[in-house]
Formats: sequence, C-alpha cells, structure tokens
Amino acid sequence: MASLQGKTIFITGASRGIGKAIGLRAARDGANIIVAAKTAEPHPKLDGTVYTAVKELEAAGGKALACLTDIRFEEQVQAAVDKAVQTFGGIDILVNNAGAISLTGTLDTPMKRYDLMHGINTRGTFLTSKVCLPHLLKAANPHILNISPPLSMKPHWFGDHVAYTMAKYGMSMCVLGMAEEFKHKGVGVNALWPKTVIATAAVQNLLGGDEVVRRSRKPEIMADAAHVILTRSGREYTGNFAIDEEVLRSAGVTDFGHYAMTPGEELQPDFFLD
Repeated sequence: MASLQGKTIFITGASRGIGKAIGLRAARDGANIIVAAKTAEPHPKLDGTVYTAVKELEAAGGKALACLTDIRFEEQVQAAVDKAVQTFGGIDILVNNAGAISLTGTLDTPMKRYDLMHGINTRGTFLTSKVCLPHLLKAANPHILNISPPLSMKPHWFGDHVAYTMAKYGMSMCVLGMAEEFKHKGVGVNALWPKTVIATAAVQNLLGGDEVVRRSRKPEIMADAAHVILTRSGREYTGNFAIDEEVLRSAGVTDFGHYAMTPGEELQPDFFLD
C-alpha cells in the first residue's frame, strides 16, 4: 500500500480541521509534519494550537515540528521553511490549507477583511509555494496540494461574496499556473475540494453552526483523499482540480457512510461545485 513514510510535509493551518486531519493521516505512515499555523494559545471558539497538534501527530506515529507562522509575512514563512529544512533535511510536500472566509457582499465587506482573505488565501499560498519550491525541486516525488475549488466563471459563485470567491480562486489559479510552470520538473501541483461541507471551526462558528455541522462530513474524508493524491507520481498527476469523493472512488472506495457527522442525514453540498 502506498505510504508517506519518511516524507516531510509542510502544512499551513495544520493546528485544526482539514490541515490537522491531513497531517494525522500522514503521521500514521511515519511522515514528518511541519505545523505552520498562528494559534499559540488556546482560543475560546477554536480547538487546538500548534503545540497540541504536534502532540497529536507524534502520538499518531509521526514526527512533528511546531512553527508559529502567519503566512501573510514573508520573513515568518521563510523562517518556518528554514527551520523545517534544518530539522528534517528538506521538504517533499506542501499543503496550502490555511484560509480566511467572509461570505459578505461588496458593501458589507470591510477592506480589513478583504485584505485578510487575499493576504492568507491568495498571497499566502503563492508565497509559501515560492519559498518551498527550491526544496521541493530537490525531492524525489514533490507535490503542492492547495485546498481550493475548481475554477468556474459562473456568476452565481461571485454575486453573493465576490471578495471571498476572488481570494479562494486565487489559490486555484496558483494550481493552474504552477502546474504548467513546473510540469517538466516533476512537481505535482493539484487542488482538492470537498463534495460536501466539512465539519470545521469555520462551519461551526460562521457558516451555519450545529445545523450545518449535522449535515457535514468529517475532515478525515479530505485527509484520505489527500493521501491518495500525495502518494501518486507528481510527474504524472498534476494540474487537477480534484473532488474528495471522486478521488476516493478512483482508489476503490465505495462506502462513505463513516465519514458522515450524522449517518443517514442528507449532506450539504459545498460551495463552488456546479
């Protein structure tokens, strides 16, 4: 069975949610995980810190490194990457998972929030990729995986929250461009997006609360799908906008019931899927 044993994986926003779940799946293989996230102290509405995530990852069987990092700032990203390379000797995989969201229209989006979304989602993804790439290019089977949606120019994906859509699609445009740029150098650059809403802190606190969480899937479905992608050949599998359930079906998975937060409940489709 394909494994990430010994691989070094740099994950942004890995202190909770999808990022941590991807790290835990890789840790069970014996991977090295860099937890690049901002949360140093416990938050009343958010589970986990970089330090609690490291403990969970190590308990799962991996090695882990806490790097307090705000990916809006180049010097912090560079310091985290340098520390990762110094600790583990290189970087094999980058997962751009960190994100900010505000489902607000133009008149209701403060520029501070606009800047936060674009600074983390689009700029942070580009920056972290740029800083990791010199090390990825030295790896045996390098990958960049962005947690971002398929690109669609349908107006309804823009009309209600144009600022957020622009920021999230910026991550997907990084996939489109970098996959083309590095396709002859063996770096697999792909996007992964969930078919249904995933139960995360953002959903609990901002996007519907308990009602939507009940109709969501667990982050583990994204982690399992990411594992399938990251164990493929990056030279052969690149430039894809993958959907978690479709990836797992291609790997032979047919039973998805255990991923549901509430078995039997009708699932809520995620944004950006036509």
